[in-house]
Amino acid sequence: MTPLTSLPEIGPVTARLLTAVGLPDAESLRAAGTREAFRRIREQADPGACIQLLYGLEGAVEGVPASRLAPDVKVDLRAWFRSLPDASG
Repeated sequence: MTPLTSLPEIGPVTARLLTAVGLPDAESLRAAGTREAFRRIREQADPGACIQLLYGLEGAVEGVPASRLAPDVKVDLRAWFRSLPDASG
């Protein structure tokens, strides 16, 4: 089991969120994937989770800083994020 904090973009707060939603290590995060991990966080731990967290999770899954994500990946993630139900609703 590889610690979540060994991945880029995953600090202690994000690691706690991921663990709280059943993704306690790097392998489980990669197996679930970015969108599933984010969906779980929004539904179970932080309804106001923002797009920056989504980018960070993608960076962690890909093994790169979020700033190095390909522009088309960010466009796709942004479109998916906008399709999610409003955090207040």
